[in-house]
Amino acid sequence: MKKTIALLAMACALIFAGQGHAEITVTDVKGRHVTLAAPAKKVVLNFYYEDFIAVVGPGAMDKVVALSLSTWKDWRPNQFAAYLDAIPSIAGLPDVGDTENGTFSVERVIAAKPDLVILAAWSYDALGEGVNQIEAAGIPVVALDYNAQTLEKHIQSTLVLGTVMGSLDRAEKLAAQYEAAIRDIDRRIKSAGPANKRVYVELAQKGPSEVGNSYGNGMWGALIDRLGGTNIAKGQLQNWGPLSPEYVLAQKPDIIFLAGSEWLNKPQAVTVGFGANEEIARERMKAYLGRPGWDALPAVRNYDVHAIYHGGARTLSDYVYAQYIAKQLYPDAFRDIDPAAEIERFYDAWMPIKAEGVFLLPYQVDSQ
Repeated sequence: MKKTIALLAMACALIFAGQGHAEITVTDVKGRHVTLAAPAKKVVLNFYYEDFIAVVGPGAMDKVVALSLSTWKDWRPNQFAAYLDAIPSIAGLPDVGDTENGTFSVERVIAAKPDLVILAAWSYDALGEGVNQIEAAGIPVVALDYNAQTLEKHIQSTLVLGTVMGSLDRAEKLAAQYEAAIRDIDRRIKSAGPANKRVYVELAQKGPSEVGNSYGNGMWGALIDRLGGTNIAKGQLQNWGPLSPEYVLAQKPDIIFLAGSEWLNKPQAVTVGFGANEEIARERMKAYLGRPGWDALPAVRNYDVHAIYHGGARTLSDYVYAQYIAKQLYPDAFRDIDPAAEIERFYDAWMPIKAEGVFLLPYQVDSQ
């Protein structure tokens, strides 16, 4: 395992000593060779906020001169509030917009005068010519990808991030911890044998009257595939989108995961995440179980329906959610694993905030 980390580190980061300076070259997840004169001190951060803070360590946000605000503040408001309380300087950072809602501004990026722009791979793809405009202004751009939900992309993104920020030792420790957790999951699954369980994931944002996104090849879909579950969205969706209610009923999923979060102005959403309440989360889950035909689904009959924090996917802590999903697929093989406790340990070890809230929650009926 250490050899894997070392080889990847050599592949994605080369440091050249020159006369009085060090030049850094990395190979990002797009296969691009990106060179910096020195570790970055002024960053425009587009996404992967928690991963940036984990890898860079104390003082991480002091090195950020602007960010894409809405994909943090609006998508994960309680998480954002927790970091704002721990790091008040975040409030003063300029917003460069984001590619998801079409507000990303190359002009605002250049005006922030960064020495590095960090983009999620999906934002890099969406920007197109905008990336060339930023680089033409003499600003290096690095793409990371935790969304792919692969061990290789997670490790590469972590080591690239640690290299460009001058925190490679910390990055290597995080990468090694992540790989160890994933390898342990793989070992347990191999010893357990086939799961033979059909899995349905739905983004539980809009309430039970409107079908939310499921995931084909990326994010939760990729994770379920790796864990040996049968993702009913695979082959139906390339990336993400809603499945028809009739299709879900016909597939008879054995396990259902409702991906919830802290969304604003979504009164019927399954609310999990920072500051979440178990009672409210279960009430919102109960409404989904009342959908026409759902009472006949194996997952509902067997109470194998779970809320899972959507903000936990595509992160360095997502191995915890992999553990939780695997525990539902192979209960005996993961009997001694406590994912809820593990998420607390991760935040205690690496983050400036506590994991206070509800991140993983089985639906449980009232015994009365």
